[in-house]
Amino acid sequence: VQLQASGGGLVQTGGSLRLSCTADENISNINVMGWYRLLPGQRERELVAVMTERGSTNYAASAKGRFTITRGDKSVHLQMTRLKSEDTAVYFCNDDRVWRLGRGSWGQGTQVTVSS
Repeated sequence: VQLQASGGGLVQTGGSLRLSCTADENISNINVMGWYRLLPGQRERELVAVMTERGSTNYAASAKGRFTITRGDKSVHLQMTRLKSEDTAVYFCNDDRVWRLGRGSWGQGTQVTVSS
C-alpha cells in the first residue's frame, strides 16, 4: 500500500495542525496504523500514536492529551493541538509492522515546524 502524508507546515507554539495520510487502497484490514516522526538530528523514527482496526489507541507520552489519531478505510489522521517546539519533526504514517519490524517502505512524510 502506498501512503501519502500531508498537512504539515509552520505553526507557532500553542497552535494546531491536522495531518492526513491517504492510502491508495483500503487499509481497514491493517491491524495497527500509526503516526511516527523523525526529530531533527535523529536517525530513527519514534512512535507518536497508533490505532487498531477496532479503534483502540496508544500514544507516546509526549503526545497524550494533545494529539488524537483517527482512521478511516483509506486514511489516517493526526489532530495535533498545543504544539511545542519539540514537536518539530517530519511526520510519517505507516503500518505499525513496518516500524516495529524495521522492514518495509516509508513515504516522504510531512514536515511540521513549530516556532517559538
